[in-house]
Parts: sequence; structure tokens; C-alpha cells
Amino acid sequence: MAGSKLQAPRGTFDVLPADAVRRDRLVGLSAHVLEGAGYAHTETPIFEDTALFARGVGESTDIVQKEMFTFEDKGGRSLTLRPENTAGICRAYIEHGMHKLPQPVKLWSWGPFFRHEAPQAGRYRQFTQLDVEALGSDDPSLDAELIVLLAQILERSGVKARLLLSSLGNADTRAEYGEELRAHLGAHESELSDEVRSRIDTNPLRAFDSDHPGTRSAMEEAPRLIDRLDREDIDHFGEVRALLEQAGCAYELDPTLVRGLDYYTRTVFEFESDDLGAQRGVGGGGRYDGLVEKLGGPATPGVGWAAGVERVLLASQREVEGAYFPMRAYVVVPKAEERPLAFRLVQALRDAGALAEMEQAGRSVKGQMKQADRVDATHVVIAGDSLEVRDMQTGEQHEVASVEDAVRAVTQ
Repeated sequence: MAGSKLQAPRGTFDVLPADAVRRDRLVGLSAHVLEGAGYAHTETPIFEDTALFARGVGESTDIVQKEMFTFEDKGGRSLTLRPENTAGICRAYIEHGMHKLPQPVKLWSWGPFFRHEAPQAGRYRQFTQLDVEALGSDDPSLDAELIVLLAQILERSGVKARLLLSSLGNADTRAEYGEELRAHLGAHESELSDEVRSRIDTNPLRAFDSDHPGTRSAMEEAPRLIDRLDREDIDHFGEVRALLEQAGCAYELDPTLVRGLDYYTRTVFEFESDDLGAQRGVGGGGRYDGLVEKLGGPATPGVGWAAGVERVLLASQREVEGAYFPMRAYVVVPKAEERPLAFRLVQALRDAGALAEMEQAGRSVKGQMKQADRVDATHVVIAGDSLEVRDMQTGEQHEVASVEDAVRAVTQ
């Protein structure tokens, strides 16, 4: 209308210079933390074929059913502004043959995403996310590493958050549990909200997310998926928990924790902050071991997370810190039983200001040394029967007595 006042569309906002400084600092801090752990920066298009999200995210999800911004281009092709990034990263992994690279492939990105939601504090229709993915390994240390990295970013950003943790098991276990949960929901159908009733057949797990009083009451006695895990998934989840404890990362078990996307398997997690009010989530994710295959690629395990930039800054209690990393260390793990020590060593190195990563793809010691060369490590720390530090420039190698001594040898 002529003369009307033009404003940013509902659910969007302008980033003014003062706000841009905080955002840039958060992205810069995240880049240092993530690249220090071996994650490489990447970007994907902000729109993709609609089929990617329908197949990857899931036809029964709120995102696909209600929230996507979908349009036809001039050639009549259906395209969608990306509502999340994991499906796009998996598409890129397949399209560019990344399965041929040394695994796991560790990637991070950030940028705008789009969902047609009701705008509220910290929730927008165009929003910015940090996204981190590791593809090509089902090693529990990747799950734990990603959780610890997000915890570090939140802590250094001044966010007080608690970690909720659970496991959804594998696809077969989840399918069997789904039938059991459907039977429970069917027995309590009269108590459920209309939305939950409409999802009993397609996505019964989302009943755990409902705020409807009758539904919440019915779900108090519902069976829990975490009690139905098979031995392999129990062991995997147990190692994730043990590694988090080794790293000093506190968590709360939440058997009702479900993610809003269909592709999750095994580990799921979310960081919540009471400083955000009713919508407490600042970031979360989990493992998605079947997604690449579902999108037409080879069988490829994966795990990742996303964190909302606006939500992190809204929950932040202080200015975001800077970071600088002068050294890069690679921790070689000769035997599986040394993995907890290696994981603790990596965290200690990062805390001391070094870039650090560890072996997570089952390579031989020789292969691990080659990987250390590939990532341009300045030092290798061999976490075997004893701790040994090698200076990759001089070739000198010596034994150290403790993790603290190893850290000093790398950083001084």
C-alpha cells in the first residue's frame, strides 16, 4: 500500500552493528573451538530440493508438515528454504564422494535457516544456527566430543546450561518400541490432545513433547525407549556417558528426551538454559546412523548438533571470549583400552589453548601417524602403556610422566 511503513517481515529481524559484534565474536569463538578439534568449515545452499527434507527430516515431522518455506522455481521444480542443515550436509557428503576421504569427516557451518513458526523470544522464522557434523564413524568418542565442544562454546559464551542426555537405540529397537508406545497411546486415546491422536500411527514419540495436561498425565506411565535398548546400544551409550564423566561434563539422564526429527538414533542430547523462559533449548542434537543411506548414499554413521546463535546470545551472561591456538596436537591411541586416557588428554590440551584431536576411526598406529601429518600436527602424543610426546618438526620423542607433563610439552 502506497505510503505504508515498510518493516522487516514478521519473525525476522535486522542485525545492527552493535549486535553484529557479539554475533561475530560467537562465530569466531566457535570456529576456534571447532577447528581446534579437527572440524573444517563448510557451507551448503540456503535452499535445496524439497524432497531432501521430506525424505531426510521425515514426512511426519512438524517441520515438513507445517513449517517449511516451499516454492516452485521458474522451471516448476519444488525448492525449500533450509529448515535445518544435517540433511544438506549428508547430501553434500554423498554428492562429493566424501566417503572416500579419511573418516570421520568433521564439518562445521553457520548461517540462516527458515521455519514458519509462531515468533516469540529467541524463536524466529529466519534464524541463525551453528551446525556441527561428524560422518563416517560410530565411535562413541565422537558423540562425547561433540557434546563437550558445545558445552565449551556455551560456557565460554557466558551461558549457564544443563545437559539432558538419552539414547533412542537403533532403528529396529525404535520400531518395536513404537508399536508398544502406540498400544499405550491407544489405551489412553480419550485423554490425548487432538494433535497427539493424529500422530499415533506416524510419530508416537512426539507425545513426550506435548504440554497438553491430559497427554502429559497419560505419558507418565508410558514405557520408556531407554529401557528397551539392546546390548550393543547399551554399551555404546555407556561409553558415551563414561567419556563425558572422564571429561568432567555433567549431565542429567532424561528418558523422555526425543528430538523433533525422524533421523535420530542412539545418542540424543539437549542443552537447556533457564534464562530463556519457556523455550529453554539453546542447542542439541544426536546420532543419525541411517540418514546418509536413506538419502541414497553408502551406509554411513553420523552424529552432530545445532545451536541457535540468537538463543545463545539471549542466554549469555557476559561478553563472548576470544581464543587463540598456537599449537596443534594429535593423540595417537595404540589400544582401545587407552581411549579414556586419550580423551581426557585431548580435553586437557584444548583447555590449555592447543588445537587437539584424537584417533576416532580405528586406524593402525602407522595410519594414525599419517593422519597426524595430514592435519599438520606440530606434536603427536602417543597414549599407550606410557605417554610419549613427539615433536613433528624435529622428530624428537620422549616419555612423560603424566597428562599434565604431556600438555606442558606440547604448549611450552
